[in-house]
Amino acid sequence: MTISRLTLQNYRNYPQLRLETAPGFNVLSGDNGAGKTNILEAVSLLSPGRGLRRAALKDIAFEGSGGDFAVAAELDDIQLGTGTSAEYPERRKTRVNGAAVPTNDLAQWLSILWLTPAMDRLFMEGASGRRNFLDRLVTALEPDHARNCTRYDAARRERNRLLADEYMPDTDWLDGLDGQLASFGSAVAEARCRITQALNVTLAITDDGLFAAAKLHLDDGGLRSEQTLLQTLKANRAADRAAGRTLLGPHRADLTVSHGTKNQAAEKCSTGEQKALLFSIILAHADLIAEQRGKRPILLLDEVAAHLDPRRRAALFGKLAEKGGQVWLTGTEPQLFEDTPNDALHFRVAEGSVTKR
Repeated sequence: MTISRLTLQNYRNYPQLRLETAPGFNVLSGDNGAGKTNILEAVSLLSPGRGLRRAALKDIAFEGSGGDFAVAAELDDIQLGTGTSAEYPERRKTRVNGAAVPTNDLAQWLSILWLTPAMDRLFMEGASGRRNFLDRLVTALEPDHARNCTRYDAARRERNRLLADEYMPDTDWLDGLDGQLASFGSAVAEARCRITQALNVTLAITDDGLFAAAKLHLDDGGLRSEQTLLQTLKANRAADRAAGRTLLGPHRADLTVSHGTKNQAAEKCSTGEQKALLFSIILAHADLIAEQRGKRPILLLDEVAAHLDPRRRAALFGKLAEKGGQVWLTGTEPQLFEDTPNDALHFRVAEGSVTKR
């Protein structure tokens, strides 16, 4: 999976930008605030979801543009595009070869994984961030997962609205919504379980001691089968009505991670160990995608080199080069990337402009 050309219009601090990119390493270096991460964010929007910053659409458009922005990419004989219009700045539209498609369908053409400094807090904060992280991993392998998550959340919001009504909700209506929640929810839960198990197998095989050996556990209360979830929803209606929301289901699941070698929970590990655990998960997931889809995913690694000592930095670049695939890296100092392959493209980012070094 390789982007050969990236075009931005009215995106963040880029009124216009066109980049001819390399199939391997693309290195963006420059001062803080120059716009390096903006480019990675633009690439991340070529996958389902809200991108690596999870930003509101209204915050993405170039100031003074009228509220519209566009991101376009060329992949062999496929052209992908996403963005908004000045007329509907809160409505994202997506096109493939000029034809309108649902944004979730982007996963059919591209798998994109990313690692950002904000993800350093993944193990310390609430479960919702870890669920979002896991769902991105699932969608990269099973594109329908994003659609199932959307449908589950829509049915849950409608159910919550009924439960919060001061009058007794229509039982038949609730039965129908519970059926939808059970159907979509079981699909979501089972997909999460599959990827967690597959990642644990891959992590065990690929552990080379370079990064911390991660072990994953999905805590979902065992609510994976459609029948079990349906029975649980019906049995908990009284408690849900008292709370005004659905208390049990896949939306309450959590992904827990531990350091396999030390048998220690990730949240109790050092900051460096937590970063290493994330590296190991992302690299193992990239291997899974390559095995199942026949192509390696695009990796977006934001400011990762600064957190590694020279030995691990060189080893990481060597491992990425050995695996192949397109990798986008950012950093403040170009010297951090001296150990990247000779065919890597190096760009200087400064004040909304990007030039080859």
